[in-house]
Amino acid sequence: MRVDQTEYEVHPLHYVIRSATEKDAKNLSELRLQIDGETENLDREKGEAYIDESGFKQIIKDDTENARNLFLVVEVNDRLVGFSRCEGSKLKRFAHKVEFGICVLKEFWGYGIGKNLLKETVQWADSNEIKKITLNVIETNDKAIQLYQKFGFEVEGILKKDKKLSDGIFYNTIVMGRFKD
Repeated sequence: MRVDQTEYEVHPLHYVIRSATEKDAKNLSELRLQIDGETENLDREKGEAYIDESGFKQIIKDDTENARNLFLVVEVNDRLVGFSRCEGSKLKRFAHKVEFGICVLKEFWGYGIGKNLLKETVQWADSNEIKKITLNVIETNDKAIQLYQKFGFEVEGILKKDKKLSDGIFYNTIVMGRFKD
């Protein structure tokens, strides 16, 4: 599904959040690879589960055609600096919910990009009869957990010792969800 573009001004940064288009595919492939190498908050290490340009073109095409999917990108001066994605299930019993994920380049943390991607996603979900948004977050990502809670997400469970990071320690994954009646 596509949504209208929205502009944000978070001093001194001006950015746009819009639906991904097939023209973004090459940049998204490079962006995801870079972000995966910048943080251990995500599931992948740099280069793992690599998606090339044609893979992103297919994802964008599928997401555009599916009313239960949303692929948003963040653009600063014609440069992609982040993205988020919601994916719904094709199964009827799960048609009421979507799974949310988000990535932002580290140099653009602190400008409200994650917050505004989440805001756009929640507005989209609420206006499209999506009752539940789910996500997973590593237990050490306190800022993200607090942000999700501000948007009505609750802890639904904990996957114990779910992820092993570069320090050799196992960390818990927190499963969160936001349900709208």
